[in-house]
Amino acid sequence: MSGTGETSIWQRLIGRLTGATGPGRDALLRAVVEESPDSLLVTAADGSFVYANDAFHRLFPKAQGRAATLAEVASMIGAVEEGTPGLSSGEFERLMASAAAAVADHAEVPLRTAGGGVEWRRISVLPLTSVPGYVQWRAEDVTARREVDAVRHREEERLADLLDNLPAAFFSADGEGRILYANKALADCLEITADELASRTRRFADFVVDGEAAPVEVSDGSPELHGEVTLRRADGSTFRACLLQSENIGGDGREAYTRSILLRHMAWLPEEGSEQRLHWLFDEAPVGIALLNLHGDTTDYNRAFLKLMGLHREAVVGRPFSHHLAKEDRAEVASQLSKIVMGALPAAVLEVRLPGGGHRELVASLYASRMENHDGEITGLVLHFIDTTEQKHLEVQFAQSQKMQAVGQLAGGVAHDFNNLLTAMIGFSDLLLGRHGPEDPSFADIMQIKQNANRATNLVRQLLAFSRQQTLRPEVIDVTEALADLSNLLSRLIGETIELKMEPGRDAGLIRVDRGQFDQVIINMVVNARDAMPGGGTITIRTANVTIDVPTPRGHDVIPPGDYLQVDVMDTGVGIAQEDLDHIFEPFFSTKEVGSGTGLGLSTVYGIVHQTDGYIFVDSAPGEGTTFSLYLPLVAAEPALDVAAEFDHKAQLAASKKRPDLTGDAADLTGVGTVLLVEDEGAVRMFGARALRNKGYKVLEAIDGESAFDVINGTDETIDLIISDVVMPGMDGHTLVQLVRQELPDVKVILMSGYAEDVLAEDIERDDTIHFLPKPFSLADLAGKVKEVMD
Repeated sequence: MSGTGETSIWQRLIGRLTGATGPGRDALLRAVVEESPDSLLVTAADGSFVYANDAFHRLFPKAQGRAATLAEVASMIGAVEEGTPGLSSGEFERLMASAAAAVADHAEVPLRTAGGGVEWRRISVLPLTSVPGYVQWRAEDVTARREVDAVRHREEERLADLLDNLPAAFFSADGEGRILYANKALADCLEITADELASRTRRFADFVVDGEAAPVEVSDGSPELHGEVTLRRADGSTFRACLLQSENIGGDGREAYTRSILLRHMAWLPEEGSEQRLHWLFDEAPVGIALLNLHGDTTDYNRAFLKLMGLHREAVVGRPFSHHLAKEDRAEVASQLSKIVMGALPAAVLEVRLPGGGHRELVASLYASRMENHDGEITGLVLHFIDTTEQKHLEVQFAQSQKMQAVGQLAGGVAHDFNNLLTAMIGFSDLLLGRHGPEDPSFADIMQIKQNANRATNLVRQLLAFSRQQTLRPEVIDVTEALADLSNLLSRLIGETIELKMEPGRDAGLIRVDRGQFDQVIINMVVNARDAMPGGGTITIRTANVTIDVPTPRGHDVIPPGDYLQVDVMDTGVGIAQEDLDHIFEPFFSTKEVGSGTGLGLSTVYGIVHQTDGYIFVDSAPGEGTTFSLYLPLVAAEPALDVAAEFDHKAQLAASKKRPDLTGDAADLTGVGTVLLVEDEGAVRMFGARALRNKGYKVLEAIDGESAFDVINGTDETIDLIISDVVMPGMDGHTLVQLVRQELPDVKVILMSGYAEDVLAEDIERDDTIHFLPKPFSLADLAGKVKEVMD
């Protein structure tokens, strides 16, 4: 068996591309390409893979191993429905033809996922002119961008229709006053055609007979002018209107364009039928309208407002408008409305959040202006609402998902690297303890090193929990019983100055979670609630069954339709500031004093809940307490119990692979045989080799998959066992094992990794002869696992 084929091709490519070779330069360039976040692939003229980095395999999981070809990538490309603009199911075939013709090209193609969904990849083809016959491929995941573009396109069409048919005149003009856009209502007011207004040859000033404007303060700091104007129609008649106008200032400091709304005075409505027209303008308007008195109570509303809020008349009329706002926005809205009432502002534009029906949270643009009587005295406020929930949520969700994904990948990568370091620390501590007994003065110091390394292991587990890469053991549980079992422990944790209330929901359903991790979630939230009430207070844990009928935006997530168990953990503490809410689930973020916590508690909760296919949200304001709400999918009793039993069987099998049943100092961990240890981390490899040699094994060492082939070909020893890291530069551990077993079919295998076993579950379950050893591990863990597998 030869392991030099891929290496020689690599060296030939590097030599032709750079004009120089050598072990140091080769290793450096390989590391740069392998650790690049860009997905890279090099193919030969026949389409076979010459080299692919880890980023490429993550985007195309079915195209694994050196025997993979472009045909396997093509098999993953899903057909696109006919009629979808700009898309074709033959795009990848065109790319393959371009590659064969040595022509640069690119395309975006759909990819069928294991769950039946569709993801999108942008693939670029670049022939390597310095090395004829070889082609470089680059790929990136553009699924999120295409989804954003599709939703944004639909939203723009909807907003365009809304603006054009709005029963209020709307227009935009450039810095010189030329009308750039005008809706149908303005054309009707001026009695000219919409095409004439859209010609961009008319200025708004052409229609103004008289007017005055005053500067207005708005919430986003942009300049704004409002005032009364008199306009002339095409037939020469005039009418009075209120102009609400904001300006967009360009980078050069000059006005780029305006956004203007024209509200006609009711005086120019014909007397005959004026009440019917007024009713139509108000009640049938496609935007929500609410009227407030000077006390801030709602006196009237239209149908669109009730539909937007999901409320009945009894819940609106005569009640304070502030009750319909999110707690975080009430102070800002009250301030702006007060300025309008006092005359400091004629109008204001705000973005507000509104708790809607069915566990929804709405986002709307609020336009507030004065209502005056014939004497010019203010009688109340008129509020216009435009629902921007979908657009705003999409922007926030996309930004949040990108941020949390990046932080999660960082946390998982940091955890993997820490596990390598901890393996070396724990391992070398064990080697030292083997030479320094309890009577040795150094014994206590070495034990301190090992104990603190074990404490660091728990922090790493929390990072893996946040990045959703830890191993879970889900089972079907009754939450009411689980919380009852926890109540005594929780009472001891919170102390005597805090009251704990349990409010279990009637007939609360079953959920499928890891029982230990669920307990940790509840404990972490209760401890955070306790710390928010240094002077005492009340913590309430409430459960209830809820049904979500339509996709429901909340926070940074959208809850899909389904049946859920809602678990609320509420406190009467100091609350959380608005600027902290967006960061509350990030690792190492804490509102506590320095040294009072790790900042991993809520990030651990976030990772566990999302890995269990659940959702978590927080609602809080300073001085008003905090509520954390969990939404966990309900499961049916009988099928879920069967699944749990099956999982228990798999868990027991995995556990038997994971840890040897060897305990106590008297356990015999010695053995004989030849072991090939493949590990790119030098300290871990050195510890493992010394530990196994001390136990009687002959150990061969390799720093990566390629050098492992050189060791195999260069020894006359019969290799009994291969111990390999999974994630290594170049060839990964599982690919190494597959290739080695073509020549050594009976060799035994242990894969070790700083990531969780779940990341490798598919590979391990598919081959019962592959065993798994998670990092960090001790000398006894390593020697025990080797003895178990060898025996």
